Amino acid sequence: MAVKINSLEVENVKRVKAVALEPSEDGLTVIGGRNGQGKTSVLDAIAWALGGDRKRPSDAKRDGSATDPHLRVELSNGIVVERRGKSGSLKVTDPEGRKGGQQLLDSFVESLALDLPKFLAMNDKDKARTLLGIIGVGEDLARLELEEQTLYNQRTGIGQMRDQKKGAAADMPMHPDAPAEPVSAMALIQSQQEILAKNGENQAKRQKAEQLKTAYDNATNDALLIQEQIAGMQKALEAKCEEVSDLHADLLIAKKTAEQLQDESTAEIEEELQQIETVNAKVRDNQRRLDAEREAEELDEQYAEMTERIESVRRAKMDLLKGADLPLPGLAVENGLLTYQGRKWDCMSGSEQLRAATAIVRRLKPECGFVLVDKLEQCDPQTLAEFGRWAEEEGLQIIGTRVSAGDDDMCSIVIEDGYSIDTEKPAKTADLDQKWVM
Repeated sequence: MAVKINSLEVENVKRVKAVALEPSEDGLTVIGGRNGQGKTSVLDAIAWALGGDRKRPSDAKRDGSATDPHLRVELSNGIVVERRGKSGSLKVTDPEGRKGGQQLLDSFVESLALDLPKFLAMNDKDKARTLLGIIGVGEDLARLELEEQTLYNQRTGIGQMRDQKKGAAADMPMHPDAPAEPVSAMALIQSQQEILAKNGENQAKRQKAEQLKTAYDNATNDALLIQEQIAGMQKALEAKCEEVSDLHADLLIAKKTAEQLQDESTAEIEEELQQIETVNAKVRDNQRRLDAEREAEELDEQYAEMTERIESVRRAKMDLLKGADLPLPGLAVENGLLTYQGRKWDCMSGSEQLRAATAIVRRLKPECGFVLVDKLEQCDPQTLAEFGRWAEEEGLQIIGTRVSAGDDDMCSIVIEDGYSIDTEKPAKTADLDQKWVM
């Protein structure tokens, strides 16, 4: 059975002069008082008594007191804990009168139950790790978290590449009038080469005609010169005349042929070749855009596949936590962070944070049946009522402090100037109007 506090006596600790308290076995016991009267000092005294030297206040002895601190705590398992003196020498006695020490107390007292603000001050990931350590699924959930994060990063990369491909495709030109395949220029180039070869032959013939004309002119001049200088060389003259005659005949033929020659233009072919390159450039543009769109579609499919795998991992995580024995229904760990009812820690209400923290700390060591909670004035009366009812249903003893002048029905005792003042304790009730449960 979980160990709880039956009674407490505190003298000369911090601001406390003398306080005696018998907290309710289950539910909420509230220590009230104005600021600086010693409320928190009572909780610190309990923590010191049960938690040992690591919980001892740095200035434990009350200022102005001639007497050293004295603490006495009686527990529900019959153990009596006493500390005396400024250093707090420890005496632990079990029901049979056997002596014990701090090791015996540590076996059933949870450190965080004595210091709930320490848990509340943890970062969200440490809170989540604490919960996972309790329910025993930390390693499996960490593996799934890593797998989910890896898949998420991969999907993000694929999505970015897909969007880049889509954007690039949208920016590329598209030519609906272009053919699907590039156009071949080989036939036109061959025709162009044939025309250029033919034009070359024509040029050679023109040059030949010019050469013959020059030869004819030279021969004519020679003939005239021979005729003038050598009148008697008739045979040479006749031979030369014959040569001239033959050359003249060849000249006439060559001249006539040259005049009939007509060069063909390659401008049309060159224009067609230029058009082919323009068409093929459009074809290449179209192909690049189609390739980019196809790659974007493939990345779309990969993105959808990654999304399904991520959802599968998330379902596995939910199934893992659904099967776990959680300290409080609605607690979960998502992306390494503690959540309650689907809300992260910073989005929880104060009462939700308090309930979640208390439930987790209580589960850390079930043998410890109590939790100390400071500054309950942050919760309104209805929230305190709900918190108290929940604690009573859980069989949990909660001892807390609240700023109060004692003029309401929320406090079991009120601390004034270091002393406890009894108040009329309200009866236990499930009525919401009662505000809290003893």
